[in-house]
Amino acid sequence: MGIFRRKDKTEVEPSKNVTPEAEEAVADDQDVVVSDEVEANDADADVADEAEVTVDDEQPEDAPKARINSRDVDRSSGPYDRTEVDDLDGRLDFGSVAITPIADMELRVDIDEASQQFTGLTAIVGESACQLQVFAAPKSTGVWDDIRGEIYDNLLGSGGEAQEKTGDLGVELHVRMPAQGADGRTTYSPATFVGVDGPRWFLRAVFSGKAAMDEGAHGEMLEFVKGCVVTRGGEPRAPRELLPLTLPEATETEADLAVEDAGDNQVPNPFERGPEITEVR
Repeated sequence: MGIFRRKDKTEVEPSKNVTPEAEEAVADDQDVVVSDEVEANDADADVADEAEVTVDDEQPEDAPKARINSRDVDRSSGPYDRTEVDDLDGRLDFGSVAITPIADMELRVDIDEASQQFTGLTAIVGESACQLQVFAAPKSTGVWDDIRGEIYDNLLGSGGEAQEKTGDLGVELHVRMPAQGADGRTTYSPATFVGVDGPRWFLRAVFSGKAAMDEGAHGEMLEFVKGCVVTRGGEPRAPRELLPLTLPEATETEADLAVEDAGDNQVPNPFERGPEITEVR
């Protein structure tokens, strides 16, 4: 921070070889000059005070960006609440969330083995994957800021890495998840957590594969998330309670579903996650 100092006033010695009248006139001029200097110094002090405040408010160029409150994220381009769209034409409706299919997309439905309830959807496009889960949230506040902190702490506690970055849908959590390889060495898998707080709901997306490493692939999956429509329903639910998913009628009758074990590929987060079933088309 810059330091501003008042300048010392300089006394002017009386001139020699001048008449008393001239000396008196010079003294009068000095009084005027001194008075002006005091005012100037006072003005300088005011400027200095303002400058000091301004300097204090400035952020270094390498300082992290200010966080965006999760409830203040612009959702005008999605993801949407059911009340914000006219219909679900062109989307696959899974009850609490409807998605817009992407060409050559493989879709997996996560299921809890104990309750046999669907817990999430995973879209796979090429070398990228995006898992979607939808939860209830309080009416007045969001949950993403707290959940992100919990994921961050859990991940670092298990030896992983995490970094917050600001994206189109607010603060994202970019992580490297540790796992033990077949040779006993620790390997790391990149993933990106994206959270969106809507009216009484929370949508969480986890990008993995190329979508967690490549900016273009990340953007493609982010557009997929933006195309989602969440139906909260009017039932009272506890915060973070999983919103129920149902299979679209066409999928339920025509698709051949095969159970796939999630194995050790668990994402560190405060939500339970069951094994997966894969839709085979």
